[in-house]
Amino acid sequence: MFAFYDMNKSFNMFTSLVEEFKKNSNDVYVVAPRQDEKATAISREKGIDILRVKTLPLKNVSNWEKGVSNLLLPYQYRKAINKFYPNVKFDLIVLPTPPITLVNLAAFLKKRYRAKIYLMLRDIFPQNAIDLGFMKKDSFVYKYFRKKEKKLYQIADYIGCMSQGNIDYVLCHNPEILSSKMHELKNFQYVYQGFGFDRNFLREKYKLTGKFVLVFGGNMGKPQQLENVLELAIRAMKYPDVLFLLLGEGTMMDRIASKIKELKITNIRIQNKIPKQEYQDLINVCDVGIISLHQDFTIPNIPSKTLDYFNVGLPVLASIDRATDYNTILDDINAGLWSYAGEHDQFFKNFEIIYLNSELRKQMGINGQNYHRTYLTPQVAYETVYKQISK
Repeated sequence: MFAFYDMNKSFNMFTSLVEEFKKNSNDVYVVAPRQDEKATAISREKGIDILRVKTLPLKNVSNWEKGVSNLLLPYQYRKAINKFYPNVKFDLIVLPTPPITLVNLAAFLKKRYRAKIYLMLRDIFPQNAIDLGFMKKDSFVYKYFRKKEKKLYQIADYIGCMSQGNIDYVLCHNPEILSSKMHELKNFQYVYQGFGFDRNFLREKYKLTGKFVLVFGGNMGKPQQLENVLELAIRAMKYPDVLFLLLGEGTMMDRIASKIKELKITNIRIQNKIPKQEYQDLINVCDVGIISLHQDFTIPNIPSKTLDYFNVGLPVLASIDRATDYNTILDDINAGLWSYAGEHDQFFKNFEIIYLNSELRKQMGINGQNYHRTYLTPQVAYETVYKQISK
């Protein structure tokens, strides 16, 4: 797995699914990259063996460094599995994307153990890299990764996609795939219960007291096209109590910070990444959750940060690309307002509608929260996976 936190200290989508498998009396083993400089070793986290493999850096590095790291990953994983799990027979291999470079390892393990492969498709690569200008469609690099992608779909026995738009896209561009493999596995997150951080304390600590806070939480990279949020913040400066909180990390953070200073935007605050528990409590004391997707995407993305917003009852204000079906989700459950990236007038109009109507914000927040409780929990995700592998 790509991003797998220390389960004793934090959590994310993948750790919660692993916990659900364990709760349902399955023997679970995890292979994940290390988040520190220590050697490859097994750690015991919440009763589960986590084989953390020392790799080259995978986050907050240049694209070429990340590419080399991902290419080496399957060899490092295979060596570690042979050493630390020599007598374990795997029946099911759950493989998330990113990265797709693990496909040959997955094929090898499938053959060795006669196992089934469940693919959690969270990222349609390499097309997303084409959309963002990281590679060209006629390049050797693209053709190499496209071949890996097709093989990944071929060896997978089950493919869980984030939305119906994802399913339609994959089948349209890969007609050789059996449609019976495909189904929806929505993003998911444990129900927020609060972690004990006092509301007034957090608002004072992060200087939010007396402010109407629009929060953007998570990765700040090129896919998020935060220039749209900066333009919105400039227009919202007419309202003195409005504050934009950019909360997280990413390759574009320094550039965004420089742009804020250059444009003399006074109502944006950037906060570096904080522990997950405090992050969720901080999201909970904000007023609106912001989604921003790059206008050049041709693949349908469903931003996972929505989970944080829905979970604590925040209405969503979204700037999106034209390929995603994320807008239909917002419309169907009336959990937020959206506009297309680059449509600055409509983005600002939607902001004013939400900002000026407290009852609308409250109802949209409740709608999103109810949707999360019904469809976006790890329990529902586990049941979805189990239903597919039981066929």
